[in-house]
Amino acid sequence: MKKIYVLDTNVLLHDPNAMLRFEDNEVLLPITVIEELDRFKKRPEETGRNARQTSRMLDSLRKQGSITTGISLENGGQLKVALCDRETLKALPVELMTNEGGDNAILAVALEAKQHCECPVVMVSKDTNMRIKADTLGLTAEDYETDKIDVDELYTGMGEVLVSAEQMSALFQPGGTELVSQETLAGKFFPNQALTLIDVNNPSHTALAIIRSNGHLTPLPKLPYNGVSRIQARNREQQFAFSLLLDDSVPLVTLVGKAGTGKTLLAIAAGLQKVTEEKRYTRLLISRPVVPMGKDIGYLPGDMTEKLTPWMQPLYDNFDLIFNTQDTTDKPAHWRRGHEDLLEMGLLQIEALTYIRGRTIPRQFFVIDEAQNLTPHEVKTILTRAGEGTKIVLTGDTAQIDNPYVDAASNGLTYVIERFRNDPLAGHITLYQGERSDLAARAANLL
Repeated sequence: MKKIYVLDTNVLLHDPNAMLRFEDNEVLLPITVIEELDRFKKRPEETGRNARQTSRMLDSLRKQGSITTGISLENGGQLKVALCDRETLKALPVELMTNEGGDNAILAVALEAKQHCECPVVMVSKDTNMRIKADTLGLTAEDYETDKIDVDELYTGMGEVLVSAEQMSALFQPGGTELVSQETLAGKFFPNQALTLIDVNNPSHTALAIIRSNGHLTPLPKLPYNGVSRIQARNREQQFAFSLLLDDSVPLVTLVGKAGTGKTLLAIAAGLQKVTEEKRYTRLLISRPVVPMGKDIGYLPGDMTEKLTPWMQPLYDNFDLIFNTQDTTDKPAHWRRGHEDLLEMGLLQIEALTYIRGRTIPRQFFVIDEAQNLTPHEVKTILTRAGEGTKIVLTGDTAQIDNPYVDAASNGLTYVIERFRNDPLAGHITLYQGERSDLAARAANLL
């Protein structure tokens, strides 16, 4: 049986194409949604862009027929804009009358549709309280989950495989060894997946390897003796991460892990190695979304560099660790200024993501920190900026999301991990072991 889906405004602000994603069912837009889109359209951020895009799509669709009687969509469904019935609005519980927003009018449209239609009516909203109110009124309420990822099943980028002693020895021969056939690869393993090989007859005998897109295993490359930009890998996951970060044939790397696992530090260290020592890229470009944790402190004084300093201070902390410039008490002012020298030479650039739209970024090592605060649309905008020879690294912790418009299942970082896990151009590692300090590791596990 076909259904009627009543969409809340926040669904269209999240995904302007949402009205086209309900197959052959009927999509009902309360007129209040159009009013709320009109209020959002002047905003400069993504919600404003989505509001404008939705309005343009509706304006294009209305040319095909009457938007109040129904417009046929390409997927076989139908789109309508419904007016709110005053009598239904007055019949809402008295507790809801204190709400001066448009929620009541949207709920009234859904209730009226339920009263006059025999098919099921579903209220779709990304607002938790809106879904609770709809359920209280006897309406079926759902979240918009078209772009949500099952976090519990999120790809980790790693695995363990039992092999024979012969396969273990063959791994270190030129060209590596074939673990599985090309047909088996797609269902069991993924390109650039990091594997721990365990000798079936001697479990203490192990080896670390990377599986390539053709199904062949190659041993994990040895890291420089003095570390990557003087940073040593402290555990197996960090070794896997460095192998992907230093591999020029993998232009997209995602690193996920809780606080203190070294995600940002590894990415910056690898970027410095590639830019300053190997000269594989022309510049190390680092950026992060400007999203505050808790209440914002308002407008900051100064030029662009001074305004960005509070947001980028976590990045500067990593440079201080790499260049050993944390303690300058007994050192002259000109001694090893660290990242400041790289900025002056043009080898390093640190900026906000606000103005990235429209840019082309060729031959750069591009690190996006705190990527869990990005929406899937914003991540798409960033990745499509990559020019020839650019490597992009996304780092983040899905348990520390400060953006109110995304969650652990719908943020841009998890979206990229899931969509790219079968792609030979991408690699992913989930870091588990905290290395910042014993206190930081214990706090991340217990709190």
